[in-house]
This record gives sequence, structure tokens and C-alpha cells, in this order.
Amino acid sequence: MDDLFADSPLQSQTLTRTDIEALTGIPRTLIGCDLEEVDLGRMDLSGWVFRQCYLRHADFSGAQLEGTSWQSCRGAFTRFIGSDLTDAQMVGSDFNNGSFRGAILQGAELSGCKLTGADLAEVQAIDCAMEEVLLVNARLPGWSFRKAVLKRVDFAQADLRQCDFRDAVLEQCSLRNALLDGARFDGADLRGADLGGVRLADASAFRGATISRDQAGQLLRELGLVVR
Repeated sequence: MDDLFADSPLQSQTLTRTDIEALTGIPRTLIGCDLEEVDLGRMDLSGWVFRQCYLRHADFSGAQLEGTSWQSCRGAFTRFIGSDLTDAQMVGSDFNNGSFRGAILQGAELSGCKLTGADLAEVQAIDCAMEEVLLVNARLPGWSFRKAVLKRVDFAQADLRQCDFRDAVLEQCSLRNALLDGARFDGADLRGADLGGVRLADASAFRGATISRDQAGQLLRELGLVVR
């Protein structure tokens, strides 16, 4: 590709791995580009901007993606397995059923994103911020949300086994029917969370957490106790 306009965004093009390789060297901005099913694994795309791009089934496994920006992208089933997304920003994007297994999300920011059914197991996610994120049926075993402030994050039916929510604040979040085996909520503020579907085996996970009176009554009813 002609590098004459290297600083100009590339718009509305269908691209292959070869095309992307020809663009590497400095961070690029792609707007409305089609990368469906393209294998971009192990490439260095640090600092790139993907805006309104079509990424369904694209493969970024093992790629260097530090400081990347993903805005209003459609990326169902996209693979980020083992990729480095340190300080990345994902805004208003659809990564439903994507795989982030083993990825690095340290310092990343996820806002207004859909990750229903996504696999986020074995991810390094220190200081990863989430707001208005859909994680229904997602897999996040062992994640640390310690001291995090989570706003409008939907963990309904998600795999949260062994997760650390100590001292976290959950504002308008949902834990409905989530798997909570071994999760810890000591010092967490859950007054803004939906705790529906809690099983007797999970009740001990909330030891030391702060909940409202209404939530306490709901939990007792979920456990089959009569509240008068």
C-alpha cells in the first residue's frame, strides 16, 4: 500500500493480513474497515485505533496491542488469546463470545461493551476498569476486582468462581445466578447489586459484605427462609 498518507485514517476498506503488514511501523487508525476472519496473530499493533470496524472471527492471538483503542467495533467470536492489551480502551464494542484467555488487560478500560459468553479465564487484569459492560454467561474465574468500583456491570450467570471482590463497590450491577464458589466479598458494598438466585452454598461468600435490608430479606427468601 502507498505510505504517502501514513498519518491519514484508512477508511471503509476490506483488509488482509498482508495489507496490515504493509501498514505497520507506526500506529494507524482504521475506520469502518472489514477484518472479518483475518489472522492478525503475533503482530505488533500497539497504539492502533479501530473505529467502527468489522472484526467478526478475526484472530489477534499473541498480538501486541498495548494502548490500542476499539470504538464501536463489531467483533463477535474475535480471539485475543494471549494478547497484550495493556492500557487498551474498548468503548461501545461487541465482543460477544470472544476469547481473551490468557490475555493481559492491565490498566485497560472497558465501557459500554458486550462480552456475553466471552472467555476471560487466566487473564491478567490488575486495575482493569469496567463500566456498563455485559458479561452474561462469561467466564472470569479467579479475577481480582479488589477495591474496584464497578458500574452497571452485568455478571448474570457468569463464572465468578474464586473471584476477589474484597472492598469493591458494585453500583447497579447484577450477580444473578452467577457461579460464586470460592468468591470473596469481604468489605464489599453490594447495596447496588442484584443478588437474585443465590444458593445456600454461596451465602457464605457474602460474609463481611454490606447489603441493604431489602437485599437481606431477598437473600433469606432465596434460601427458603420465611421473613416476617
